[in-house]
Amino acid sequence: MLLVEVAEAVRDVTATSSRRDKTARLAAALSAASPGDLPVVVRYLSGELPQRRTGLGWRSLEGMPPPADAASLTVAEVDAAFTAAQDAAGTGSRTRRQELLHGLLARSTAAEQQLLAGLVSGELRQGAQRGVLTDAVARAAGLPLEQVRRAVTLSGDLAETAVAAIGGGADALAGFGLQVGRALAPMLASSAPGLPEALERTGPAGVEWKLDGVRVQVHRDGGDVALFTRSLDEVTGRLPEVVAAVRALPVTSLVADGEVIALDETGRPHPFQRTASRFASADGVPLSTVLFDVLHVDGEDVLDLPGSERRDRLVQVAGDLAVPRAEVPDPSDEDAAAAAGDFLADALARGHEGVLVKAHAAPYAMGRRGAAWVKVKPRTTFDLVVLAAEWGHGRRTGYLSNLHLGARDPDGSFGEPGGFVMLGKTFKGLTDELLAWQTERLRALSVAEGRGVVHVRPELVVEIAVDGVQTSPRYPAGMALRFARVLRYRPDKVASEADTVEQVAALHGG
Repeated sequence: MLLVEVAEAVRDVTATSSRRDKTARLAAALSAASPGDLPVVVRYLSGELPQRRTGLGWRSLEGMPPPADAASLTVAEVDAAFTAAQDAAGTGSRTRRQELLHGLLARSTAAEQQLLAGLVSGELRQGAQRGVLTDAVARAAGLPLEQVRRAVTLSGDLAETAVAAIGGGADALAGFGLQVGRALAPMLASSAPGLPEALERTGPAGVEWKLDGVRVQVHRDGGDVALFTRSLDEVTGRLPEVVAAVRALPVTSLVADGEVIALDETGRPHPFQRTASRFASADGVPLSTVLFDVLHVDGEDVLDLPGSERRDRLVQVAGDLAVPRAEVPDPSDEDAAAAAGDFLADALARGHEGVLVKAHAAPYAMGRRGAAWVKVKPRTTFDLVVLAAEWGHGRRTGYLSNLHLGARDPDGSFGEPGGFVMLGKTFKGLTDELLAWQTERLRALSVAEGRGVVHVRPELVVEIAVDGVQTSPRYPAGMALRFARVLRYRPDKVASEADTVEQVAALHGG
């Protein structure tokens, strides 16, 4: 299969807002792929490379050669080149990876270059979310959507499911089942601004702590324990205390969903950075294990049971490891709703992110984000000043994208009094319309440019949502914004009204 066929499918999907049209176009591309190319095509259409770490990024795209006049690249050739980049090691490996990428770009048409740039930079925003692509697999295979969805959730791998569905049909999908020791795509939660809105979606529900930890999927078969991340990477060797906690449970076999988190001596969570740092290695602060759902217990798959019944099984198995929870049997009951509000307030007072509202009647819908699980966590926002912006890549080529964000430093604690201190960057939350607007506005404020960065007069105020503030030696104040995203620009505010470093530091200290 030629790469241009994938690139044109991505272009067509990007150009339409119709889910039906997206599904039809993706299904056509999947049907055209050979069995050998299909797993790679699924990954590309998902906006990702099959290779986990290629050592390539947006900087590797600098000096992109002009596009080729005619398409000649095959999917197999491109996949082989990225595999070679992933395998490159030692002296000269960086140059070798760059040569491989630019060799591909030199043979690529404009559409293919746009696809490759998006895959390498991670900014391929083609509008083909996982759910749409799953719909397309079902259509290409001529199978019921629910059958394909279930196979995806049990395998945890859309590409593997696509190969089975399109190549083997219903009989091949029938062979997919829950296997202890094999990671499954986790169930996901949607968001709501408050408890009333969440309960309106779920109906009768349980309300659980929403922890600011790292999600893990726990598998136990006798004395063997395996732990997987949300992205299905195995991390068993890094978490000996979690393995010990799971082995101590009164079960023979188990698949459970949970979180690991670093807590201080009072039970309050440490800043997420400490959890993340400890999660990356086997040394450091101990991690606590909290379980919030169960999929399999002692030879029985329970993922299709209602959520309330799975909760009962979890409590029986996990005991004190089960996440704290309040029940709301009837959301219209004012007392029950008030009790849930108190539960949320208590969770926040203990330092947790918020709550997760889980419908009593819902099965465990792996890999899906729907109304059965709804997270409620107060949003923290800051009004910051844009100090600079970086030129974008891929679909954002020609636009100023990644914003450098600063807070006021009225006392000059980290520089000149009345200046601004950089706290991080973000390109999240920017619509195409906003990209165009900010590019024009920031160019008008430009004072210097170099190495792909435009420095601007600190005049433009932007409202930023964050999940927290973490310690960082990269920035002058020793802290950085966590998961920053643009909510809106504030033309009604001048830079002297932006938030201060001290205000940001208060969240860091908390």
